[in-house]
Formats: sequence, C-alpha cells, structure tokens
Amino acid sequence: MVALLVLTGCKEMSKEVKTAVETNDQLALEYVHVPTPWIAKRVALAKNKLNSSAAGKVVWKAMKAHGGLDTWYGNGPLSFRFNYQPLDGKTQRDSYQTIDTWSNRARHTSVKDTTAHFGWSGETAWIKAKDSTAFAYDTKFWALTPIYFLGQPFILDGAGVNLELLPNTVYKEVAQEVVKVTFDAGTGDAPDDYYILYFQEDTHQLSAIRYIVSYPEYFKDGGHLPEKFMEVIGGQTVEGVWFPTDYKTHWLTDDGTPGEYITKIDVSDIQFENKLSEDFFEVPNGAQILD
Repeated sequence: MVALLVLTGCKEMSKEVKTAVETNDQLALEYVHVPTPWIAKRVALAKNKLNSSAAGKVVWKAMKAHGGLDTWYGNGPLSFRFNYQPLDGKTQRDSYQTIDTWSNRARHTSVKDTTAHFGWSGETAWIKAKDSTAFAYDTKFWALTPIYFLGQPFILDGAGVNLELLPNTVYKEVAQEVVKVTFDAGTGDAPDDYYILYFQEDTHQLSAIRYIVSYPEYFKDGGHLPEKFMEVIGGQTVEGVWFPTDYKTHWLTDDGTPGEYITKIDVSDIQFENKLSEDFFEVPNGAQILD
C-alpha cells in the first residue's frame, strides 16, 4: 500500500482554525478545520482534472455516488475501527484510528490498550506504548494504509495519481466499469503499488479492489506480493458519505477471479470528527520517533 497518502495540496495554503469556547468561558480551543474556500477550490480542480479523461469520468461519478468530494472534505477528520484479520494466523491489526483527510495525518489507538498509540504527523512517524509488543507490525506502513481502502474513491484526486480505463467486466452478475490506478515515482512510500477498481455500472459504487503490495521495506530488492482481490461487502452512509462495512481478501486466480480467502476485515465505529483539537495529530510527549 502507498503508506503515505498522495499530497493533497494543503501546504499551498495557510491553515485556518475555528475557535470554540467551552461552556465555562475560560478555555478557548482551536479545532482541526478545513476552510470552505480550500474545499471549493480543491473540488473544482478535481472535477476539471477527472472529467478530462474517460477513466477520470468514471472516478468522478463514483465520488458523487459515494457522497461527493465536497462532503468528504467538509465533514472533517474521519474516525473508524479497522480490524484486519489474516486467516493464516499471522498478526492481526486492530485499531481505532482518526485520519485528517485533507492533510494526511493519522493517529491510531490500540483496541486492547487505549494508552497505546501510533501515528503520522504529516512529517514524522511515531509510536507511544508501554508494552513494546502492543503493535507487532510496521506501524509506519500501517498508519495510512487502511484509508487507502476505506477512502476510495476520494483519495484519487491528489497529485501523482494516474488513471487508466480498462475494459468493462462482469462481477457477481453485475456490469462493472474498471479503472487502474498507478502512481508517479516518488509518490508516497510505495509508488509501485497499483489498484484496479471495479465500479458498478448502474450505481457507480465500488464493488471490488484488486491490488499489490510493493512496500520497499518488505521487498528490499524490488518486487511485490502476488495480486490480491478484495471484495467490498455491505455498506452504510455516515453524514452523507457511503462506506463499506467489511472486506474479504483473496489471492487472485489466473483467470482474474477471487481465489483462496486469506483475510477478513471488519470496519466499524465510523464517524466524522469536527471538534478535534488542532494538536491531536502532533507527536505526543514521550513518543518514540520512527525512521
């Protein structure tokens, strides 16, 4: 997975925050806030860019079907539980996480130990846990990986993203429009990753994701895992945005269909957070900085 999301242009503008005063009128808090003019500009640029190609038009229709890019950004940071459960006994990855969708910051909390956290500040990967085994996996890689599934198709509007329209197919007896996503060199931690997205031709909703993992820390000499096929299961709408509720991941077979079922993923507790302190995503005191 591209562990660091494609830059969304937030550095082109100064941050704005909204101020709220607590009921005791003694403490003013600065909240994470996406300025309305920034959203309008971002959406307009994305609309123009995406509608300039056949593949982009498919993605733009999907964004609208999933609730709209303006709603995605306007709702504020996104929180959810992402429970990744390999069926071969390998390490489970289960955390509550909050993602700042417009500036690519993340903070995770262990489900088993609410004092254990890790995250990405936008510049620094960090971890803070009393037990060194609290997160027995590469937390830098995982900090922004789940949003690359749950955030489809909205995460495709940034710089460094390339879209290619592939031939239509049929999946679960439903006609699908197919778009391949690749990344420019230097984009994120794994620019050689790719995704192949299936969008239902009638509803424009996402129904499956094919992808590879090429994270260089896992593949020192290049290469990647075999392609996987992820079923998008269920669906719910939260503050105007449609999300899957589960995923089932399989190895891809030679004929391009899902084969052995290898990973179960449950998604729950989805909500947008519009009152997060502006320092929520900063590296906390006492955290270990990761290379």
